[in-house]
Amino acid sequence: MTLPAPVPSPGSKPARRSGTILPDHFAPALITVGGLALLMIVVQLVNGLMMSSTSAGLVQFGIESRDLGGLLGVLTAPLIHGSWGHLLANLIPLLVLGILLFVGGVRQFVAVTIVVWLVSGLGVWLFGPANTLTVGASGLVFGWLAYLVARGVFTRNWAQIGIGLLLLALWGGIFWTGIVKTAWLDVTGETGVSWQGHLFGALGGVLAAFLVARADRTVDATVQSRPALS
Repeated sequence: MTLPAPVPSPGSKPARRSGTILPDHFAPALITVGGLALLMIVVQLVNGLMMSSTSAGLVQFGIESRDLGGLLGVLTAPLIHGSWGHLLANLIPLLVLGILLFVGGVRQFVAVTIVVWLVSGLGVWLFGPANTLTVGASGLVFGWLAYLVARGVFTRNWAQIGIGLLLLALWGGIFWTGIVKTAWLDVTGETGVSWQGHLFGALGGVLAAFLVARADRTVDATVQSRPALS
């Protein structure tokens, strides 16, 4: 005998799926962020084949500061790396932080990534050393980490504050080594590391946390102000 499925009452919330401890967005997060990492690996394969004593390979499409042609690198530089070691250093935090960001929702992931990508790249273009090509996803890593650390401050959500503190304890040291220490070493001698990309990536993450929290408050206020229908 079959029975009709129960009809949910108006205003009721759909039941959560049982049988899994993973967040609802974990699978698409893994596919999306894993796909981004795979794209970077493919780009590095092509880059390695192109590089030679007479060619810079795909690095030529990096950010060249204060050069109009170098503005293209704002869009392409995070996908390109100077070496396999450079790429591998970014992949693990990229995967972990990207998945943590994505489980908050697709729109959040896209919005935060766009803000961080552009702020980091434009910061390098404006303030990076002249006659230098900058590549790599580290600005994205710093931005995603800064967003996940700062968002709880703006949302006043204790769970997000806790996650931020945990991430700060695990990876917060990169803000010191990748920005402050590297900037100081850059004053005393060439480091070959773009602390500008790290700094503006982190600033982009904080800006994204502020903008997302403000947008969420606006949506909540709009929903609460709507008259109830009987």
